Amino acid sequence: MERLQKVIANSGVTSRRKAEELILAGKVKVDGKVVLELGTKVSEKAKIEIDNVLITREDKVYYLLNKPRGVVTTTKDEHQRKTVVDLIEGEDKRIYPVGRLDYDTTGIILLTNDGELANLLMHPKNEIEKVYIAKIEGIISPVDLMKLKNGVIIDGVKTRKAKVKLKRNDKINNSSIVELTIHEGKNHQVKKMFEAIGYNVLKLKRERIAFLDLTGLKSGKYRKLNPKEVKRLYSLTNNN
Repeated sequence: MERLQKVIANSGVTSRRKAEELILAGKVKVDGKVVLELGTKVSEKAKIEIDNVLITREDKVYYLLNKPRGVVTTTKDEHQRKTVVDLIEGEDKRIYPVGRLDYDTTGIILLTNDGELANLLMHPKNEIEKVYIAKIEGIISPVDLMKLKNGVIIDGVKTRKAKVKLKRNDKINNSSIVELTIHEGKNHQVKKMFEAIGYNVLKLKRERIAFLDLTGLKSGKYRKLNPKEVKRLYSLTNNN
């Protein structure tokens, strides 16, 4: 038995929060009866309808992709650009990316049809680590590295404390390589953090999400997560 809103989210139809709104609005039926109570438990055999349309329960799939530059992090693009979903060949389930990477940002991203896990990984309270390598214009100073570590103001809000490591200063090319570990996921956060202290990001790559990294994956390639990895991701969110 599972909570109704969790089953709906896991079906890939919508997020758990939206599922809760649909339940409260009287738009969800279980075995032909309208259910209005959040947290209602349903069995695997229960027939669930949203606006009189029967939902199907898909097997869950989880992919780890090494996103190339020039690919958009969405399921469809109005400008006909290639999306991260397009890179996953032969998958007929309704998968979608967990979070976002900018068009010109490369690196690790997860794709799944498990709405519950996606929401948990993206929720700030769970503080999932994300590690980025940024090549910036200019030679960064120790003072500015400390500013990044302690948090900077972006969009009127101070970022949480971060882990910062200087990888290299290249005086010949007037650039620096910085490793930055954050626990948030605001839009364009890493670029904005460097901009806040006066540096322009030339290249950006996300190297790790929690314990998952890009070992063995070339740009544009992907692999499925194994059950042990999925279980471990859930354990990080304290939502076993």
